Amino acid sequence: MTIKLRDMVVVITGASSGIGRATAHAFAHAGATLVLAARGEASLKETLRECERLGGRGIVIPTDMGDADQVEHLSSAAVEAYDHIDAWVNNAAVTLFGRLEETPREAFEQVLRTNLIGCVNGSRAAIRQFREQGSGRLINVSSMVAHSGQPFTSAYVTSKWGIRGLSECLRMELADAPGITVSTILPASIDTPLFQKAANYTGKPVKAMTPVYPPEQVAATIVRNATHPCREVFVGNAGRMMALLRTLMPALGEKMMQQKVSKDHFAEGLPIEANAGNLFETQPYYDAVRGGWLEREHGAQNGSVGKGLALAAIAVAVPLVFYACRKRHA
Repeated sequence: MTIKLRDMVVVITGASSGIGRATAHAFAHAGATLVLAARGEASLKETLRECERLGGRGIVIPTDMGDADQVEHLSSAAVEAYDHIDAWVNNAAVTLFGRLEETPREAFEQVLRTNLIGCVNGSRAAIRQFREQGSGRLINVSSMVAHSGQPFTSAYVTSKWGIRGLSECLRMELADAPGITVSTILPASIDTPLFQKAANYTGKPVKAMTPVYPPEQVAATIVRNATHPCREVFVGNAGRMMALLRTLMPALGEKMMQQKVSKDHFAEGLPIEANAGNLFETQPYYDAVRGGWLEREHGAQNGSVGKGLALAAIAVAVPLVFYACRKRHA
């Protein structure tokens, strides 16, 4: 039996900004009960106040997802407050720009600790509770780059490939628990403050890569998966098309992504000093749902990039399908 959103207890990590904050708003609008987690307590409380105005209710639990003990406390606090957990959204993430050999080891490892180990910790805590209950929705936020790598963000990409792989493993491990589902969300480039907060060792200012999609679109997908779970869901056609191209013609896909990132992920401006962004300390002044990237990019430019990816994928796919049909009827 499908549980109505207004009756759900939902844990959301990384709820202080970006996709997590938008997701909290979306669940609150449906009347859900929320358990909000992130490192920054002040921003979490602000998010909760916004959710209460939208019709939701909940609690905040400041949590470093890379710390397994804190994550276990998050789970137990949620159950203590509301007796159960219906859905758990692993969304907490940080990012880093830089060539691998020029990136401090501790910075690279911190991205993995927050993004991947954080998802591992959250998944473990959620599944233990779900097994005890006999049901639950685990929703892990990965990225389109889990299907197609990109240069200068190897720590982030590695973590997102890991999340996608972890989710696939968990779906198989949970074959004996039909009431528990695992969904993987694969957003394209999203208009959030992630890029303002990014650690940066390139010497160049960074920006969101076009085409940029609204975080509310990701939030709506997450909410939908809480009641109608899917294995994997892309958010944004650019990611879907790039993944298709990467599958059909890997070398071309890699070349296009390398050129795209080099041209479109860096902004014009004065050189900047190397910095760790929000890897080790929160930056609450950037905590908001959106990062302002949609307003900065011209709509026509976004459309042309998306069409370019689509045309490239179709150009590769059509000859392959034609060849396969001829071979089958030969």
